Amino acid sequence: MPPETPHCEMTSMERVMTTIGLHEPDRVPLFLPLTVQGAAEMGVPLQEYFRSPRLMAESQLRFRQRYGNDFLCGPSYSAVEFEAFGGEVRFYDRGPPNAGEPIVRSPDDIAGLGVPRIEECPALCRLLEAQSLLSAAAKGAVPVVGVVVSPFSLPVMQMGFPAYLQMLMDAPEALEPLWSINETFCVAWANAQLAAGATALVYSDPVSSSTILTPELYRRLGQPIARRTLARIAGPTVTHFASGRALSILPDVLATGTQGVAISADDDLAAVKAAVGRRASIFGNLNGLAMLHWNEAEAERQVKNAIAAAGVGGGFVLTDHHGEIPFDVPDAVLLAVAESVRRWGQYPLTWVDAWRASR
Repeated sequence: MPPETPHCEMTSMERVMTTIGLHEPDRVPLFLPLTVQGAAEMGVPLQEYFRSPRLMAESQLRFRQRYGNDFLCGPSYSAVEFEAFGGEVRFYDRGPPNAGEPIVRSPDDIAGLGVPRIEECPALCRLLEAQSLLSAAAKGAVPVVGVVVSPFSLPVMQMGFPAYLQMLMDAPEALEPLWSINETFCVAWANAQLAAGATALVYSDPVSSSTILTPELYRRLGQPIARRTLARIAGPTVTHFASGRALSILPDVLATGTQGVAISADDDLAAVKAAVGRRASIFGNLNGLAMLHWNEAEAERQVKNAIAAAGVGGGFVLTDHHGEIPFDVPDAVLLAVAESVRRWGQYPLTWVDAWRASR
């Protein structure tokens, strides 16, 4: 049974900051990253939604009210950074926007790239305005989360996946000018979001995951870039591998200075908790694609599994493992996740030992 006498109730900001400080708050914080759902919530096409800071902010406030989200998700889409470099973004009805044709087709094209000026990209400016609206509405009681794509992962959109991976293997030195451009942009974009009101940033780095690269390649290529970039971002970061595995590289990830790591459903959450220890907070790791097929009972079971694996002692935020919950996940499942966190995530987690013994 869940405890009957939890800690005194905290605000979301207090709950999250206590968790990031690696202590036990009143309950496990909940982060449901709902982005493309905002368009449906506001009754407009996705492209129109991302053109309106007011609609973007209002949808996130509604989601917080409905689900008890402990974070306000600064509306974003990864391809917006590709758009800032002059790329085409393709919009869909029931999924996230995606990058169009690559803009870098040879090393010679890199020389023609410049670092985008944020104030000259309308799409970036709209996202900053939405974050400012959310920050004003939160009044310091709820964290606002922004997102940046790592300089090491952004070339997937700029070059296309096959071409980028091939060059990573064959001639990584030819990519250094592109990484340098991306690094300068990433730092500027991150700090602009913090200045607009974001409390913390997700540093999205899927290419660095062990699902895509060997740990040796990450240590040689991705980790030094992350270390340099994070050192120049003027706020806390959570390194996110967009459902890619990270257990085997966690010591190297933690050495970058990140304050949190987002963990794949393909990683053992208890093993991650043991590996991370008291060095960073853990975000994870519900499988968003699997959520499409859950019922309320399965949602509760998955929430209990995650909390039991990583919640004891604090430092754990319950969220999905990809950073974006699929559009078609049923509302009843999301409500069940939220209710299960409120029921089973109350500290102290006195039920966990008995639950483990019964398995």
